[in-house]
Amino acid sequence: MGKKNVLLLETIAEEALAILEANTQVFTGYDPDTLKTVLANEEIHAVITRGKGQINPALMDACPKLEIAARCGVGLDNVDVVGATARNVKVINAPGSNAATIAEHTLSLMLMLMRNMYTSVAEVKQDNWNWRNAYSGDELSGKTLGILGMGNIGKRVARLATAFGMNVIYWSRSIQDVHYPYLSMEEVLCQSDVLSLHLPYTKETGVLISSAQLALMKPGAQLINTARGQLIDHEALFEALQTGRLSGFAADVLPEEPPASGFHIVHHPNALITPHSGSLTASTFRKMCVLTVQNVVAALNGQEPDPRSIFNREALYL
Repeated sequence: MGKKNVLLLETIAEEALAILEANTQVFTGYDPDTLKTVLANEEIHAVITRGKGQINPALMDACPKLEIAARCGVGLDNVDVVGATARNVKVINAPGSNAATIAEHTLSLMLMLMRNMYTSVAEVKQDNWNWRNAYSGDELSGKTLGILGMGNIGKRVARLATAFGMNVIYWSRSIQDVHYPYLSMEEVLCQSDVLSLHLPYTKETGVLISSAQLALMKPGAQLINTARGQLIDHEALFEALQTGRLSGFAADVLPEEPPASGFHIVHHPNALITPHSGSLTASTFRKMCVLTVQNVVAALNGQEPDPRSIFNREALYL
C-alpha cells in the first residue's frame, strides 16, 4: 500500500516536516485557493494544523477518508473535536509539550510587570537615565501568588514562583497532589497580590474573571493571563485598571487575535501584552511539531501512538 496523504494547513518545524515527508505524501493548503485545489484532487487521510488553520466541519466533510485531525500544540480551539469524534476521526495533539515554556513566559511577564521593567528599558533607550529618580516598582519575593488551574503549567509556575520566594495558593477544578494550600476561588482572589490564570476556556468555564471577581481582588493586585483571552471580561478589566483596582495586567492572549486596531487593553499604560508568542521558542516549537508528527505517522501506519496524544481516545474507544 502506498503512502497516505497528509494536508498541512500551516508550516511546521523542518525536523518534523522531514519525518512527515519520509513517511507520507505531504500536501500544503496554506491559502484558500491552494487548499481548494488539493481537496478537489486528493484523498486526504490526515490534516495537521498549528494555531490558525481551522479543522472545521466543512474541511472534514471535504475529506471523506479522513482518519486524523492533528494540532502541533496543546489547545484545540481551532479543531472541531466533537465533529471529529462523530466522524470517528482521531484528534491528536501534544499534551504537556508547552508547560515549561509557558511557565517561563508567565514568570517573565510577572517580573516585568512587578518591577516596571518595560518602562525602565524604554526610558533608558530614550537617553533618560534620570527616570530612575521617578522609578516605582516592587519585587516578587514575599508576595502571594494565586493560581487558578493547577495543571501541568500551573504546577511549573508554582515551582518557579516558590524559587523567587513567593507564597503560592491555588484553586482548581479538583484538589491536586501538591503542597500548596487549596482554597476556594473567592479566597484566592481576596488573598493574592498576583493572580495567574492557567485554565482552558470551554463553554462550561465561560468568562472566569469579570467585574464581580475583580471587585474581590486586593486593591493594587496584578493579573497575569497566559491561558485564554476569553477567560476575562476585558471591559471590566479595563475599568479595573482605570480605577486602580488592579495596578497591572500582563498577558500573552487576548479574546480576539490579532486584536482590533486601538484595542484599549493593548495601549493601557499599566498593561503588557505579548502576541501569543509564549510557545514559539525554538525548542518548544520543534518539540510540539515533532511529537505531533511522530504520533500522526504512527497512527496512519497502523502502529500505536502515545495514548496521551489522542485527545478523544476515551470517546472513540468506549
